[in-house]
Parts: sequence; C-alpha cells; structure tokens
Amino acid sequence: LRFETQLGTLNQFPDTLLGDPDKRMRYFDPLRNEYFFDRNRPSFDGILYFYQSGGKLRRPVNVSIDVFADEIRFYQLGEEAMERFREDEGFIKEEEKPLPRNEFQRQVWLIFEYPESSGSARAIAIVSVLVILISIITFCLETLPEFRDEREMPVPLPPQSGVFNGTTGDSPPMQPPSSLSDPFFIIETTCVIWFTFELLVRFFACPSKPEFSRNIMNIIDIVAIIPYFITLGTELAHEQQQPGTSSSNGGGGQQQAMSLAILRVIRLVRVFRIFKLSRHSKGLQILGQTLKASMRELGLLIFFLFIGVILFSSAVYFAEADDPESHFSSIPDAFWWAVVTMTTVGYGDMRPVTVGGKIVGSLCAIAGVLTIALPVPVIVSNFNYFYHRETDHEEQAVLKDEHSSAQGSTAGGDAKRRSSKNSLNKSVVHLENSEGFNNGTSSLEKSNIKAKSNVDLRKSLYALCLDTNRETDL
Repeated sequence: LRFETQLGTLNQFPDTLLGDPDKRMRYFDPLRNEYFFDRNRPSFDGILYFYQSGGKLRRPVNVSIDVFADEIRFYQLGEEAMERFREDEGFIKEEEKPLPRNEFQRQVWLIFEYPESSGSARAIAIVSVLVILISIITFCLETLPEFRDEREMPVPLPPQSGVFNGTTGDSPPMQPPSSLSDPFFIIETTCVIWFTFELLVRFFACPSKPEFSRNIMNIIDIVAIIPYFITLGTELAHEQQQPGTSSSNGGGGQQQAMSLAILRVIRLVRVFRIFKLSRHSKGLQILGQTLKASMRELGLLIFFLFIGVILFSSAVYFAEADDPESHFSSIPDAFWWAVVTMTTVGYGDMRPVTVGGKIVGSLCAIAGVLTIALPVPVIVSNFNYFYHRETDHEEQAVLKDEHSSAQGSTAGGDAKRRSSKNSLNKSVVHLENSEGFNNGTSSLEKSNIKAKSNVDLRKSLYALCLDTNRETDL
C-alpha cells in the first residue's frame, strides 16, 4: 500500500515518528524516493487519519485492539493519544498514584509501597514476604496435637482448690505453661513487631491519611495484627489473676472455657495475613481486580443459585415426603442437598431414594451446571483484560527506558541536522530531494532521486554541504 500526503499535515505533530524529519529518515528508501514501513498495513489508515483530523484516532474495524495499540506506540503518537484511544475502546482509566510532597517522605513511601522503584524497596519487599510466610507457617504448626495439647488441654476444666478434696487443699491446681514463653508466641511477637513497624512507617509517610485509612489492604494489615494484642492482653490479665484462682467458684472454669473459645476465634483472624501477600504479588492483585470488576456477575450467580436452591429443595422434599427412608425431614434441611447438587460437588450424605426425587435431583444438577456456566465467560474476560493491561504497562515501561536512552545519545547531532533541514520543507511527502540527499549513505550518482526543479536540487546540495555531521562524496 502507498499513501501520499502533505508535509504540513505531518508537521502538526512534530514529536511523532512521521512528524519529525530526523526520526522518519531511518525509513527512507532513496532508490524509490519514498518511506517504507514494514508494519501492519490496514492500521496505517487510522494512523494517517490521526494527522489529517488533527489528533483523532479511529481504529479500523478489521484491526484488533492490541495490534493498533502497538502501531500507536511504534509511530510515537504520544501518551495522550494512547489514553484517548483506550478510553474510546472502553478501557478503565488508570488512577493516578499521588506521592508525598516532602522528599524524605516520598523516598520512604516509594521504598515501602512500590517494590519495583529501587533495589532497597525490593529488599524490603522480600523481607516482608518472608515474615508473612513465617507467620502463616507458625499459625498452621501451632495447631498440631503435640503443641496444642501442651498449651490448651489443661485449660478447659480447671479443678477447684480444696473444695471436694481436703488432702490437696494447700496445693494449687495444675496450670498450663505460660504462653508468653512459648516459642510460637515469640516468633509471633517478632512477626507482629515487623508488621506494626511497616504499618506505622507507611502511615506516617503516606500522601493522604484519609485515603490510607480507607484502603482495603491497609484495613487487612490492621485486622491481621489486632488478634496478637488482644491475645497478649488476655495472657497478661490471666497471669495477674493466677494467685487468686484458689478462691474462684465453679463459674470460673466456664468463664475460662468461654475465654479460650473467644481467643480461638480471634486467633483465626490471623489467617487474613495471607492477603498481605497481594501487596507484593501481581497475580493476586489481578485476581482481586477481576473479582471487583465482576461483582455484578457474581451477584447474579448467587441470586440464580438462591432461586434454584429454593425451588429444588421444595420439590425434592415433597417428592420424598411419603417415603419413610427419606433423608429430607424439612425444606430447610434440603437446602444443603440443593447447594451441593447445583455446585456439582455431591457429597452423598443426603440423596433422593424415590423416582420422583431422582428426577428432581437430575434437573437440579443440570440447572446448576447451566447457572454456574453463564457468568464464567464474563469473569474470564475481565481477568484477561486486567492481565493484558498489566503486561502492557510493563512493556510500556521498557519502551520508555529504551526511548529515553536513545534520545540522550542522539540529542547532539539532531539539533544540527534539524537546523539545516528546516529550510527544505516541501509540499509533498512523496519523497522530497532534500531528505533523500540527507540520507548520505551512497553517492549522488547512485541515489537516483527525482528533483522537482534545478532550484530544489541546488538547495539540497547546498544544505548537504553545510551538514558537517556527514562525510559525503560529491
């Protein structure tokens, strides 16, 4: 495909590849007196329309979004054009990430919030991930029977001192070893110290305290360390009450058992620390963004499942009502069977035994498969979008680094060449002689460039002689 346009059309955007004579000179073919770009051909209709319309981008119908985005980056149309294109295509606009104004706070914020910003930030991220993993492993290991029995078995039923047994009235009841000296508690304390230090540093260095407090990840950080301080306060209070346990009545044992049950629930909250890994994992971040963008589809899925559970649990109850061996004593009792069947899990603890019940069960399983399959493509599409957006950001960062390094190396020679070529603007892009001679890689006899007039040829030769950056044989 060949395109022809005016130089003034391209000069409207001098920072782009086609608008800058120095940039487009790399693709000039002096033998054919034209520019040659080995790129996607249908996409150039949209690229040329960008120059002709004064900055409007229209993607050709037969060109995919990814291919056209690559062409925009290749022709260097700029970040503003790319953002407008993404908005027109329905992409979600990236939120700007503010930074603190104070230089010291900015450096601390970058180190603790953005692991890719520097080597020290990457080291802090590695330490944080290791601490999180150690905390999760400790949380799992302390539930093993040999550790759990040693700490918790004597606690549920503490004996009363000397009420029913006079021979042991002076000896205190057997108490479990102190949790403060337990190795797991020491490891937990070390991890919580790091989590608290990290949270406080990020809080004082953040650019906006209200935004920091509303961030879901920061809320998870706070929830993950609160159980430790509640457990610590309970253990300290229990240590102080140890001398007076001999005068406690029968309700003391029940109170301790209730306190232990509450502590177990509070300790369960520690499992939320695994979500702290999402701060350092792109995969978990993409998964979270996918679920957030798919809340409507997930809501529809739950709503459809709710309707199916009500319908099929009622149907199977009445279908099995006359059978004495029926597992369904009521409609609410059949809810569990309907959920297990619609999700295609099928534990088998409850099952229909009559013909009518089996027909209802078959319809329930088929309806469950169809119900779950409906929103899945939308969720997968959202995941692909966020995944490709993340990879595009990484590619753009690499391209920016390469472009900035290339600009720094050619800045000196570009200024001189630009000054000598400003006087040679022609009316047609169809390969003017000045740009052909400025290619300078072959002799004048071999270049075979068509001149519009003798005056143009003289001007081109004069400009070429003034260009001290080239060694040309004339």
